[in-house]
Amino acid sequence: MKVLLIGIQGAGKSTQGNFLSEKLNLPYLSTGHIFRELSKDKSVDGRFIKETINAGFLVPDELTIRVVNEYLQRPEYRNGYILDGFPRTIQQAKSFHEKLDKAFYLKVSDKEALWRLAGRDEYREDETLKAIKKRIDLFHEVTEPILDFYRQVGILVEVDGEKTISEVSENIYSHLN
Repeated sequence: MKVLLIGIQGAGKSTQGNFLSEKLNLPYLSTGHIFRELSKDKSVDGRFIKETINAGFLVPDELTIRVVNEYLQRPEYRNGYILDGFPRTIQQAKSFHEKLDKAFYLKVSDKEALWRLAGRDEYREDETLKAIKKRIDLFHEVTEPILDFYRQVGILVEVDGEKTISEVSENIYSHLN
C-alpha cells in the first residue's frame, strides 16, 4: 500500500505517519526529515537545501523529485510506504509516477497549526516564526492545488486534522479497507 499525507506544517502528518507506519508495517518517508538530514551535509546540495528550508522556501521541484525517486528505489520501499511532504507542487505530482492508493489531506487552520508548532518541545533551525509563516503561505499558494489533482484521480480523503490524535487516526484507518 502506498499512502500520501498532505497538510500544512503542524497538521499532524508526522504523528499520523508514524502511527500508520506501525499499524500497516510500512516505512514512513518524510521529505522534511530527508531535507533536514541532507542540510547537515557540507556538499553544494546540502548547503543549498539548508539555506532554502531555513528561509521557509520549498526545495526546487527538480531536486525534490530526484531525491524522492532515489529514496524510493531502496528495497525497504518496494512493498509500499507512507509518504509525507511530497509532492508539494503540481509539477511534482504530475512527475511522480508511483501509483498511490490513498492521499489523506489533514486539514487544520493556520491558527491551529501555528499554535501546535509553538507548543513543540524540540527546537528546529528551520522553524522560525518567519519561516513557518512563509511555509504556510506557500502551502496555500502552491500545494493546495494538488488537492484537486488527487481528488480528480479519485484517491483524496479529507480528514479533520483538528480532532484528537486518536480520532484522526481512526478516520484515516476507516478509509484504508
